[in-house]
Amino acid sequence: MSKFNELIQEETPLLVDFYAIWCSPCKVLSPILKEVKTELGNQLKVIKVDIDKNPQVASHYDVSGVPTIILFQKGEQLWRQSGLVPKNQLIDTIKSKITKIK
Repeated sequence: MSKFNELIQEETPLLVDFYAIWCSPCKVLSPILKEVKTELGNQLKVIKVDIDKNPQVASHYDVSGVPTIILFQKGEQLWRQSGLVPKNQLIDTIKSKITKIK
């Protein structure tokens, strides 16, 4: 949990994908997140958190369904969404929540 807390405190926005290996929608979301990361480059970090291997982190952030994605910057939760999000909608949402991303 301490490593996770360090990551969310950073200046660079962090998109966290809470997922599970057995989750079919999570498998669909994974390539979408890769495309988002490619498009936004070093303006955004993306990490995946397996809820079965990290139940304390999932519980701390009230993640009850997967996939759940949460956007953090400087320790603050800026946005969260459960379920699948289309790539363009996800990019637009990230840009609207973080003013430094153009």
